[in-house]
Amino acid sequence: MNQTDTIQYLDNKENKTWRFLISELKPKTKVFTAFNIITLPIILLGIALIVYRFMHGLEAVTNLSQDVPWGIWKAFNVVVGVAMAGGAYVLVFMTHVLHIKRYEPVLKIAVLNGLLAYVFYSAALVLELGRPLDIFNVIIGNDYGVSSILFLVAWHFMLYILCLFLEFSPSIAAWLNARKMHKFLTGITLVAVVFGITLSVLHQGGIGALFLLAKDKIHPLWYNNYMPLMFVIQSVFGGLSLVVVVVAISWKIFAFQLTEKMLKAKNDILVGLAGICSVGLFSYVFMHIIIFVHEKYFAYMGTGWGNWYLLEMIGLVILPMFLFMYSYKTKNAAMVIVSSVITLLGILVNRLNVSLIAYNIDAPVRYVPTWQELTVSLAIILIQIWVFRWIILRMPVLRNAPDWAKGH
Repeated sequence: MNQTDTIQYLDNKENKTWRFLISELKPKTKVFTAFNIITLPIILLGIALIVYRFMHGLEAVTNLSQDVPWGIWKAFNVVVGVAMAGGAYVLVFMTHVLHIKRYEPVLKIAVLNGLLAYVFYSAALVLELGRPLDIFNVIIGNDYGVSSILFLVAWHFMLYILCLFLEFSPSIAAWLNARKMHKFLTGITLVAVVFGITLSVLHQGGIGALFLLAKDKIHPLWYNNYMPLMFVIQSVFGGLSLVVVVVAISWKIFAFQLTEKMLKAKNDILVGLAGICSVGLFSYVFMHIIIFVHEKYFAYMGTGWGNWYLLEMIGLVILPMFLFMYSYKTKNAAMVIVSSVITLLGILVNRLNVSLIAYNIDAPVRYVPTWQELTVSLAIILIQIWVFRWIILRMPVLRNAPDWAKGH
């Protein structure tokens, strides 16, 4: 092949790739669905509010101030979201390290969900920074204390996103029919797995350690010296609960991509995850009881905060724990889904209590998020769902990879 033929071959290959990418931008399903019609205006409004926020500052759309620098974007999209994205590292550990093959059908979807969650929640983190460009200080070390917990959490975030991307990248290579790249990326997956599991555990605990610095600001019922460990445990049963919900919804909507074998394995997978969640919740409840008795928190019972704490613990922690146990014993997949939803609600309430509701309770002016903040938070989640759906419809996440990729 002479030089002219080589150039022509490369040009044809590049044009073919571009034509493929452009064709993949076209919708794969109906455009005018109820979900699209309801969510698209919210997404567009959220994007407009984000642009307005960067043009006119935080005070234009939020109730944040020097006294209240953290709001719903950090509390909900970051502190809550990170706990619910923990299913990726748990399933990676079980399938790649413990070699429990029964969970392989849901591994890719868990990794994809974790990757998108961290990317979008990191974006939400930037929204609340008064000087967004200063986030690069974490990387370049400009006037940033390397002994700060925020420094550690930020680096854990960045490196873990990279690990999740490497873990998911073989699916991207298979989608692009990049055979050599797929083989290379599959070969380095083990390295990504080892670092990813380590980093995830560290940053889950790091976020809990961050709140150790706020001892005088958080109500005692939600503060304890074991918050780093508690946050890690929460990420286990919280992350797997979200995997249960995502799998239940995705496997119903995208059932046409699944094999008969995968459809039959669904109930067995969900029931197995229920057993793990029940153990995690039991550990979490046991630690809370020990802390409650040791710290002598009985005096708070009968107060408003005490009643709120009991509602959280009994209704949103102990109840789903027993429901998970029951569903595991009876192999009731529908009950697993119900238990998972209640568990996710419990994590939502607990993390919001720690970071917002039971935080700065003696402040003269309490923070209440504006409608703009709530709209942006919802828009970020909906955009994540749209991207998740776009990837599911195009890449081998639920459906089998091409035959040439199976041997790698």
